Amino acid sequence: WCDSWGGCCAGPGTGLQSSLWIPSVGNSDVFLLFSALQGLFGVPELSCPEGFQEAQDKALQDSEQLVQKACSTPPGPETVKIFDQLSDSLCRVADLADFVKVAHPDFAFREAAEEACRNIGTVVEKLNTDVELCQSLRRLLGDETVMSSLDPETRRVAELFMFDFEISGIHLDEEKRKKAVDLNVRILDLCNEFLIGTHIPNKIDKHVLPEHIRYNFTAEGNYLQVAGLHADCPDDLVREAAYKIFLHSNSQQLARLEELLASRNSLAQLVGYDTFAHRALQGTMAKTPGMRHVWKDMLRNQITQKDFEMMTKMKMKLNPHNSVSYISICDCLYNIDPGLYCPFFSLGACMEGLNSLFSQLLGISLYAEQTKRGEIWSEDVRKLAVVHETEGLLGYIYCDFFQRPDKPHQDCHFTVRGGRLKENGEYQLPVVVLMLSLPNSARGAPTLLSPGMMENLFHEMGHAMHSMLGRTRYQHVTGTRCATDFAEVPSILMEYFANDYRVVNQFARHYKTGQPLPKNMVSRLCESKKVCAAADMQLQVFYAVLDQIYHGKHPLKKSTTEILKETQEKVYGLPYVHNTAWQLRFSHLVGYGAKYYSYLMSRAVASMVWKQCFAQNPFDRAMGERYRREMLAHGGAKEPMLMVQGMLQKSPSVEDFVDALVSDLDHDFETFIMDS
Repeated sequence: WCDSWGGCCAGPGTGLQSSLWIPSVGNSDVFLLFSALQGLFGVPELSCPEGFQEAQDKALQDSEQLVQKACSTPPGPETVKIFDQLSDSLCRVADLADFVKVAHPDFAFREAAEEACRNIGTVVEKLNTDVELCQSLRRLLGDETVMSSLDPETRRVAELFMFDFEISGIHLDEEKRKKAVDLNVRILDLCNEFLIGTHIPNKIDKHVLPEHIRYNFTAEGNYLQVAGLHADCPDDLVREAAYKIFLHSNSQQLARLEELLASRNSLAQLVGYDTFAHRALQGTMAKTPGMRHVWKDMLRNQITQKDFEMMTKMKMKLNPHNSVSYISICDCLYNIDPGLYCPFFSLGACMEGLNSLFSQLLGISLYAEQTKRGEIWSEDVRKLAVVHETEGLLGYIYCDFFQRPDKPHQDCHFTVRGGRLKENGEYQLPVVVLMLSLPNSARGAPTLLSPGMMENLFHEMGHAMHSMLGRTRYQHVTGTRCATDFAEVPSILMEYFANDYRVVNQFARHYKTGQPLPKNMVSRLCESKKVCAAADMQLQVFYAVLDQIYHGKHPLKKSTTEILKETQEKVYGLPYVHNTAWQLRFSHLVGYGAKYYSYLMSRAVASMVWKQCFAQNPFDRAMGERYRREMLAHGGAKEPMLMVQGMLQKSPSVEDFVDALVSDLDHDFETFIMDS
């Protein structure tokens, strides 16, 4: 592992295991992934793009048989198992295709995967309005004797499947059910189109920009391509140009967004909800948009004053193009040079650090594995086996960490295959992908991470551990298949570990000398983040409020851009820049529509868990086991607030959520200025 990515100075006998064989766990998945399978992720059909059609056809054939079986099976636990098999057969193609369509370097693979996503998605929407299939589940839920005999997980999964029917409009007449399906399919298409549009660069005639800053952008003949905000660039003029060009309004993308929001609202009202936000928040910790407003308004009132005080002390006029680089500016002002930290954060060392943390906290080790030809989509992808010290093999993580052409510049976690208890008694091992956008290292040198990149790596690995340890009986609720405002808790909690000196000290070594990262450097790095935390949190509140307005009452009273301008000036306090349309780059509107507040709520929970359970000792094995038992193990098979209560041993109030977030902000700004 370290030979592949370099930079590890750990001693012999420590670090990631590099073996082609995994300790025996009595699971046929081990044999399957080491046999002659050569398609993507070991799926035989996916050795070529055409294989998606074959995999899709097989999944649809299996689903037809399972639907017939579900409709003819008497009410009982077998009904839930069949529903979960049906879900698994479709998800194993759709989830895999969902990753391939955005990340595979071959356009033919991406195109085939996108078509498979659309076809499987259409089938899912039709099944969600299949009256006969719903009746088979309704018979189970209506049989009190049978329901009382089911275990809590099986009962919850049955209720969640029924919930899917209800929010899809199963109660409507045939004509309206068809309309609901058509709306859902159109929404899927619009989401895909909008998502693609968020990443497309904008072009500008190179002569418009001053000659001395042109080199910051990609040249294409007489044009320059602006593919991002260049937030880390120290040149204010470059940031300003990137902000105005990259966020310039696009009429096609604007039309997509407006149709997407209108379609979501039409669907929500068709199936009986006031707004799309009311539909989306069912089953979450927030429950309703109203509760979300209560605690967010309390939070906004507290952090606005802190932010104002900080701005005054810094005597700094912040422009919108600087807001996205606020942390970078603070780093510069207080001598936090990422270049001083990068040599201590080689990728190999960071992975060793994660391995060491998981070993101490959860009894888990990461094993680097050799992949077979055709199993991966890029030669720099690495495969990890996740192994527990007594339970054996838990699953696989594919690490797609490096930049390449046509790969989105975003860090995210994809479920490729969910875990579940199979019919033969064996456990179907989960498979996930972690996708980052790390720069490719120079020849002969390791990949060096900035502090922000290191934190993002820990964040995404938190999702991966949730997927590995959420070992539920049913794949419908495995791992991260849970309420959105709970799903970010494990990942954000990992950020607290990444910013604790005791954790960082275990792996941060200079890749050339082996020198440990000095404690004062770690302390200053953590403090610099607190200095800017109030403004960053206020920015998150702005994003969340904007998201809720877009998915609230329709028709919207103003255009999405006018709403953006008004909300930005009211909630965030910065002036709107003429002819920009930041919302057209807001990719979270697709996956987190009406639920962007989840980041704030999850951070509040993570903050409470860290302070109460890990701040005293981040390697406390007893707390690690409690964390696994109370929060990770259930996936979505338990009410999210019950999991939080189990971990904290109390029921947190709205005030507790707000206090947890505010307590993370810097309270000793004057001291930090003097130290600087």
